[in-house]
Amino acid sequence: MLEAAGSCFVEKGYEGTTMTEVAARAGAAIGSLYQFFPTKKALANALLEQYAQAVCAELKSFAAPSLRWTTAAWAEHLCAFLISFRKRHPAFLALVESMPKPAADGLSIRRRVRAELQALLAARAPHRSAEDILAMAVVVQQMMKGAAAIQAEPGMPGRQVALEHMQHAMQVYLHGVFKP
Repeated sequence: MLEAAGSCFVEKGYEGTTMTEVAARAGAAIGSLYQFFPTKKALANALLEQYAQAVCAELKSFAAPSLRWTTAAWAEHLCAFLISFRKRHPAFLALVESMPKPAADGLSIRRRVRAELQALLAARAPHRSAEDILAMAVVVQQMMKGAAAIQAEPGMPGRQVALEHMQHAMQVYLHGVFKP
């Protein structure tokens, strides 16, 4: 049901999607859908939570290998991360952008992702204070979002060159972060 909902949200946005469409796409009775998800908002929130768990799990999987990465590899992996995640989970962006929600929902996901970034950065730069690591995680997260925004802009001329520049900027920034 969540997969069907994701497809509907991508095609029609949050407002344009109906529970009837989701049930039909899932091949389920509408009553079954309502049994698990009493409202469209509950359905969308369940899908967002699934995505939040997936994005955090993927970032956690970087923990061991990232200790051996060069600064260039860090920049490459982090710049590509949200681009790849959004390609594999297109409803994530559709929901984040179109779902009317309290600001706390999106803030919660951002904070969870930031916490994963903090853990990665703290392991690689243990000489930095917790305050610095938090600030650095915020900057890295924004750079990752910037790379994803460049990739997502329709018809952008010079997209690949812009992404290479973003990756270079991330590399230069991380070099300063990791330097003792």
